[in-house]
Amino acid sequence: MEESVVTAEQASEQPEAAGKSPDKGVIRVLVADDHPIVREGIRKLLELEDDVQVVAEAGDGREVLELTNQVHPDIILLDLKMPGMDGLAVLQTLQQLKDKSKTIVLTASEDKNEWVQAMKLGCSGIVVKQTSPDLIVKSIRKVWGGEVWLDSHTTAAVMRQFASPADGSGRGGRGRGRSPLSNREREIVALVAQGYRNREMAEKMFISEQTVKNHLHNIFDKLGVSDRLELALYAIHKGLHLNPAQ
Repeated sequence: MEESVVTAEQASEQPEAAGKSPDKGVIRVLVADDHPIVREGIRKLLELEDDVQVVAEAGDGREVLELTNQVHPDIILLDLKMPGMDGLAVLQTLQQLKDKSKTIVLTASEDKNEWVQAMKLGCSGIVVKQTSPDLIVKSIRKVWGGEVWLDSHTTAAVMRQFASPADGSGRGGRGRGRSPLSNREREIVALVAQGYRNREMAEKMFISEQTVKNHLHNIFDKLGVSDRLELALYAIHKGLHLNPAQ
């Protein structure tokens, strides 16, 4: 499933983001935190939602892996600081196992390097524990629907990693800023950030799907990004998802 990015701020401004899951199915969630009181609070919060079900709880990293293999949750709410095996190690293992569960990091940590590392290891969202309860629920629905959930702080942190100075060094500096995007390319960037798939973009823009792919190839090369997630993050950082023609 192709991914798009939604920020907490955007979701709070969109009433429909609080709606039920896209196909009215039940989202099966594993809650992983080493503090029982946190797990209980999250479970009680999610029990209020008709389309969300807590199917397992884990108190350490190894238990997360064992339970994931047993119950195959749709979403894992994962604390980064856990005994035995921390959240980053869990993410790395899940990535190696090619597990299909989507992971949302739920953390009290302000370590932006950890946020960036978690994104690199394949997590689909980052929620700080200080956030409001309703945004936790929204993040689960958005990630389950194929989007990536970040707030403004985590988006900025990840973008600083990917959008390094154009000195030719680092992952993000190999091509950004070297060649300006055309208006058509900016439109495609905006649509990617809004969650459109290649076929949907082709239909919307009255062009072939192969032409969309060709444009994306050129955009990746111009901006120095390697996938749709980086492109969507870049779009949000630059405001291209809101003003594609600028």
